[in-house]
Amino acid sequence: MIKIIDYGLGNIQAFLNAYNSLGIQAESVKVPDNLKDASHLILPGVGSFDQAMSMLNASGMREEISNLVLNKSIPILGVCVGMQILGNHSEEGVTKGLGFIEGAIKKINLNNQKYRYPLPHMGWNDIFIKKNTIFNGLEVNPKFYFLHSYYFECDNNLSEIASFSYGSDMTCAINKKNIYGVQFHPEKSHHFGVKLLKNFSEIKHA
Repeated sequence: MIKIIDYGLGNIQAFLNAYNSLGIQAESVKVPDNLKDASHLILPGVGSFDQAMSMLNASGMREEISNLVLNKSIPILGVCVGMQILGNHSEEGVTKGLGFIEGAIKKINLNNQKYRYPLPHMGWNDIFIKKNTIFNGLEVNPKFYFLHSYYFECDNNLSEIASFSYGSDMTCAINKKNIYGVQFHPEKSHHFGVKLLKNFSEIKHA
């Protein structure tokens, strides 16, 4: 069953509604014992990097999440700040991330742009797919809903599977083995997001 990690951040119900509409079993999880039979994990998040890490650590679920992802190869999808904490650290704070995918979280730099783009980056944006993976079956340059001021800069370019343009090109989706992350909100992205969540549910773990 797909487990939506409820550590106090993110629109859990929106993910449950999306999977319910697809007829796919999913449930929210707040304690480590309820993670053990997970086929897939979704790690949502809104707010700041340090806040997310603090609340995940306080939930008591971090150790079991790491065990499932790193030792049992259970697929995980990090969303927005949930994607960012998959990395090593962030310019937004001082707390170490999960370190599942090597990279740093950087603030979007708009100082040298010809046009004045506002922060946070909020609203619909085309994305540019580099590897299909969780994007299988989506049209060219699909649109997703964003709300953020920071982005994931991968240490290894091979981990970047999609980008977006907002003053400059930046990463918006990452993948390493069974680990996936998206900066945008699939749960708010209508049919594009529902298709992505369906694709993620169909990933087989080793």
